[in-house]
Amino acid sequence: MTTAPSKLIVIPPVKETAQSQAAKKQLRVAAYCRVSTDDEEQLTSYEAQKGYYTEKIKENPDWIMADVFADEGKTGTSVKSRKDFQRMIRQCRRGKIDLILTKSLSRFARNTLDTIEYTRELRQLGIPVIFEKENLNSISWESEFLLTLYGAFAQSESESTSKNVIWGKQQAMKEGRVVIQYKHLLGYIRGENGKPEIVPEQAEIIRFIFKRYLAGDTLRAIKAQLEAEQIPYATGEVSWNISTLQSILQNEKYCGDVIMQKTFRKDCISKKTVVNTGQLPKYWTQNHHEAIISREMFDAAQEETLRRKAVAAGTKKSAPTGLGKYSSKHALTGLLICGECGTPYRRVVWTQKGMKRPVWRCVNRIDHGRTYCKRSPTLDEKSLQQAALAAVNILMSRKDVLADGVASEMAQELAPVPGEVMSLGDIERAIGDLSKRFDSLMNETDGEESIQRNMDQFRDISEQLAALKERKAHVLGLRAENDLLTRRLEWAEQVMAEAPAEVTEWNESIVHQLVGEVKVLSKDEIEITFKNGTKIVQTIFVERQKAAS
Repeated sequence: MTTAPSKLIVIPPVKETAQSQAAKKQLRVAAYCRVSTDDEEQLTSYEAQKGYYTEKIKENPDWIMADVFADEGKTGTSVKSRKDFQRMIRQCRRGKIDLILTKSLSRFARNTLDTIEYTRELRQLGIPVIFEKENLNSISWESEFLLTLYGAFAQSESESTSKNVIWGKQQAMKEGRVVIQYKHLLGYIRGENGKPEIVPEQAEIIRFIFKRYLAGDTLRAIKAQLEAEQIPYATGEVSWNISTLQSILQNEKYCGDVIMQKTFRKDCISKKTVVNTGQLPKYWTQNHHEAIISREMFDAAQEETLRRKAVAAGTKKSAPTGLGKYSSKHALTGLLICGECGTPYRRVVWTQKGMKRPVWRCVNRIDHGRTYCKRSPTLDEKSLQQAALAAVNILMSRKDVLADGVASEMAQELAPVPGEVMSLGDIERAIGDLSKRFDSLMNETDGEESIQRNMDQFRDISEQLAALKERKAHVLGLRAENDLLTRRLEWAEQVMAEAPAEVTEWNESIVHQLVGEVKVLSKDEIEITFKNGTKIVQTIFVERQKAAS
């Protein structure tokens, strides 16, 4: 059986139109441009760059516009903060861009690590980056060495610029030129003279925070009070943070001073801000502007912070982490100290026959029994409070004596310090007189013979000068120690002036502000040391004390 030959059907190729051929050849081209700052001149440059790349891409028949990506006023040392750069990379990953144009490597990135990381990723995606100034195409592996080299130069330029800026700022600090950030500074606005100007209603918030803190309130309690009364922060928010309150209490601007360079940037690449703990000098300008609180109140707050940190350190058994927690619920916490071992007392609630009774016990006794502290007594809280209250009222009856003590301490500025027969002014004058004698003797000296003749006098003057300078250093050291005592006296006087003449009921706030330490001498006596230095030994009413040793 014969089969008919099969018929071959030839299908002619489809002719591509000019339009489809052009679309097949055209590359989707994007451009990236960036300016360093957002001032008017640079923004003009930014618009010029956008116009330049738009025109350049449209003029090339093999290219089609994908997009022009541009960041203005953004940092060049890190690409993370450049939104349009990140958007461009995302478009590349989605396969929507075939080629990227950019003016120079420094416009693309001034961080060598970022440059290499992103050009490698784009090379793997088959997307070249053309750097016009350097005449580089990142698609070839050979170009990576040059990219690294140019990138290092660009990064070095950024680091050099950063160092120049830092140097300029430090010179300004040395000259006393103060720069203050007002955005988060509660209590002040920039005044017409360029210095901080007090905002009265916000200043009251600052005073409230300091007063409550010195009255014994915890930061959490102050936060709760502010939020309960819907009191806003500088940004207008009524939600307060503990860290915000801490920074307010430590901010020297509220007593009229400014300390500059408390923090600094580690480097211009990471831009990580670190606390200056001595790596760089700090610059302190005193009495720069009007204060919201007194220097005495500010210093008292710093001392209170240190005291609370000391109180927060618990024993190893009671606080395995080595950290405790300050509580203002009871004023005697951290103040009541065991006279035998020096360990703080802690409040404990005993339950006997269904009745609860608060007592205070030595932490050493609680944690270790009689191993380290054998005879410390357990004290009934009510009896302890009555004894402390009696001592407070004794002090309150001596307001005039306290005032005299403050005046006496202030007079020490002009009088000789204890153990010295010469005041600081006397020492300064004596040093001046000896210096003049030394200069006069030098003018009279002519030749080796006269030098030998006057050698004993030179030696005598030098020895006297050395002795006087040593005494001056000693006096200044004592003055520095007395300054702290004087501030405490003034603060104690202010607290007492605002307190009632007699405290009839236990007042946690007054006790906290006046009392520095309560030492348990025995089950019958405590020694109370007030913040003005006064010490009173007070009897505990044994008949009312039911606690056992």
